[in-house]
Amino acid sequence: MVQQGLSSGKKRRTNSGGGVLGVLGRSLPIKGALYLAFATGMVSLFVGVENVSYSRIVEAVVILICSLAIFHLNHQRAARRNGSVLLVFGGMLIHLWAVKLACGVAMNSGLGANYEFLIMPMALAPMVHSVLLGQRAGVYSAVFVSLFGGLTVPSDDRWAFFAISLFCGLTAVFATRQVRKRGRLLRAGFWVGLMALVVDLAFAKISISSLAFSDTESLQVFGKACLIALSTGLLTGLFVGGVLPLLEGIFGLTTEISWLELTDLNHPLLRQMQIEAPGTFHHSLIVASLAESAAEAIGANAVMSRVCAYFHDIGKLNKPEYFIENQGGLNPHDGLSPTMSALIIVAHVKDGVDLAIKNRLNPRILEVIQEHHGDSLVYFFYRKAQERLQKLEVERGNGSADSDDLPKIDEKSFRYPGPIPQSRESGIISLADAIESASRTISKPSPGRIRALVDEIVYKRVRDGQLDGCGLTMRELTTVREVFSSTLRSMLHARIAYPKDQMDETPSDLESKGGKVVSVEDIERVRQRLKQENR
Repeated sequence: MVQQGLSSGKKRRTNSGGGVLGVLGRSLPIKGALYLAFATGMVSLFVGVENVSYSRIVEAVVILICSLAIFHLNHQRAARRNGSVLLVFGGMLIHLWAVKLACGVAMNSGLGANYEFLIMPMALAPMVHSVLLGQRAGVYSAVFVSLFGGLTVPSDDRWAFFAISLFCGLTAVFATRQVRKRGRLLRAGFWVGLMALVVDLAFAKISISSLAFSDTESLQVFGKACLIALSTGLLTGLFVGGVLPLLEGIFGLTTEISWLELTDLNHPLLRQMQIEAPGTFHHSLIVASLAESAAEAIGANAVMSRVCAYFHDIGKLNKPEYFIENQGGLNPHDGLSPTMSALIIVAHVKDGVDLAIKNRLNPRILEVIQEHHGDSLVYFFYRKAQERLQKLEVERGNGSADSDDLPKIDEKSFRYPGPIPQSRESGIISLADAIESASRTISKPSPGRIRALVDEIVYKRVRDGQLDGCGLTMRELTTVREVFSSTLRSMLHARIAYPKDQMDETPSDLESKGGKVVSVEDIERVRQRLKQENR
């Protein structure tokens, strides 16, 4: 088109995630440098530690090698991205330095050894990693910050520190299993503080034996310990809640809190869709409900599925009248060739990518927009083009058409650009989109017809290879089919015909007589008369 002078010279927007930043994010030399920096940071923790023996150094080296090996083997998804590697190892180093600093503050401020373990932010790294990278990463950091931290405290307190740190870290991980509100972080901090107090009492760092005698000094010590433990836990949760948005932006991650914030339908693109393409907006809402239910049933990210489904068809905003759900009566495709119609339909994916990048939507939303049709065939217009070709061939056989005028049908012109879905959430949205659109063709919905429709579409997508890259297993697809069928049955249910009451019929009969508008006073007089007759 450029050579023929038909191009404007503008290039389509593309996602920069696969460019230089993407290469750096997967660079092996950078990953090796991060591993080396982590090892150096761990060695620096022993600076200033008294009585560092040879055996303790050997223990540190063994734990360091084990931590790197376990992370590389058991956390391959996080290990593939250098940003996640930096987040995990950097978070652990910051956690250990914060614990070491808090220990020094406790000793220098006169609080004493009784409160030394209560003032340490034992759950900092496990809580951050659990919310951002998942519970497995949280458990990993909880175990190894406890092991590394135990090497930096005196030998008499090593097991006490390990137990308190490990229990607090695991408590933070379990308490942040599903964080959809920032208040859950404060609640997690409360449980962390409570667990720190309990384990501290179990190791007799704070004595409760004298409480039975109601000793005033013992009550003050115990009350002070409770206040410090709960305050440290709450401050940890508050700090994590405040730093999460910054970490999400730096490392390109999205928590469920942010996904839940994106479910707001007042986004400019969604508001524009409500006005300019109401049919597409309604279609997106139903796809979001289907996708969320299916994702929750198989353990995928349900909130992310709902948000991505809201935006998956924003590309239709460029030409909303060319899509059937937005047409009031006239169909613009009636005056176009099947090839041109297919190009317009296929273009809504690329237009959606343009709008997503322009409005700086989340990269996962952009991926779903690209993948929700995969490289499937626009079958309606492809079939229409074949029928048109057959008709022209018949006319050529009759001598009424020239063979040079016959169009050439290229299947590539009727296929979406792809790629196929690359995540479970994207695969679910792809199926939900196709099933919701096809369900509109059922004239008299019944459980059997709905189930047959769902099964047919899923089987077609499997045979066409559209789900090969998303990681959905056959068992998960069975669950998804069942959820789609039950949800569609609820959406497409029939209603019984309610019989009209005489009181309801009388005013409308009065209004219809002679085509006149009956006054409210006349209707009220009729109601009063019927009321007296019923007595």
